[in-house]
Amino acid sequence: MIDIGANLSHKSFARDLHDVMQSAIDAGIDRMIVTGTSLTENEKALALAKKYPDLLACTAGVHPHHADEVCASSGWLDTLARSAEAPKVCALGETGLDYHRGFASRKNQQRVFGAQLDLAETVKKPLFVHERDTEGALADMLIARSSSIAGAVVHCFTGTRRDLVRYLDAGFMIGVTGWLCDERRGARLQELVKCVPEDHLMIETDAPYLTPRNMPKPFPYRNEPANLVWIVKKLAELTAREAAQIKFSTAENARRFFSLGCSSEA
Repeated sequence: MIDIGANLSHKSFARDLHDVMQSAIDAGIDRMIVTGTSLTENEKALALAKKYPDLLACTAGVHPHHADEVCASSGWLDTLARSAEAPKVCALGETGLDYHRGFASRKNQQRVFGAQLDLAETVKKPLFVHERDTEGALADMLIARSSSIAGAVVHCFTGTRRDLVRYLDAGFMIGVTGWLCDERRGARLQELVKCVPEDHLMIETDAPYLTPRNMPKPFPYRNEPANLVWIVKKLAELTAREAAQIKFSTAENARRFFSLGCSSEA
């Protein structure tokens, strides 16, 4: 299995990261991608990927929540470009638009996302994309570049049927998290995931967030990559596919999309 999005540079992993990674290996995970979300976190993610080169790769990007922050500074894009060119960086992101929380102005979010779309064209790496409640605004920007970028995965997809159709028609990948396992807010996703072709689906924990709620209670306070098996379990229930096939196909998709190299059994 491959966890395409884990925030392993998060402070909650500072004391026991080695144990967390060993638990992931024991659960059948052979590769994890550490998510970069800001100029500072990109450096932390890259340092981890270099420290554990056989197990980790990483992304580099500016999350929409940080758009106001970088727009108030100079040189942020040059700094990001230097990070993005590192061999262990397999995608640009986490980047995108988030109109749900509104931690940054929409104007600045669009500006920062647009700059990262330009950068993705230059470095020829795919995009790891965040979208929340943008009513098609992100899809418009992303689809307009579909012929000039090296691909995109809509990470932690929680959108509408129209969003899904637009992304799939453009050839983009879909990433699903423990949101799928949430009986309170995941009902729409549980239906839509059945419509995602097997060769366009990838899986992720978004650890330490989004703990799968189909785990035995009490739910752990912190999600971690080993819990990816519970997302697979839910996918198998919803799609009537064998868990082993889901592990294999999503891992192969991730290897191809992120250029991670050799395949393995799961």
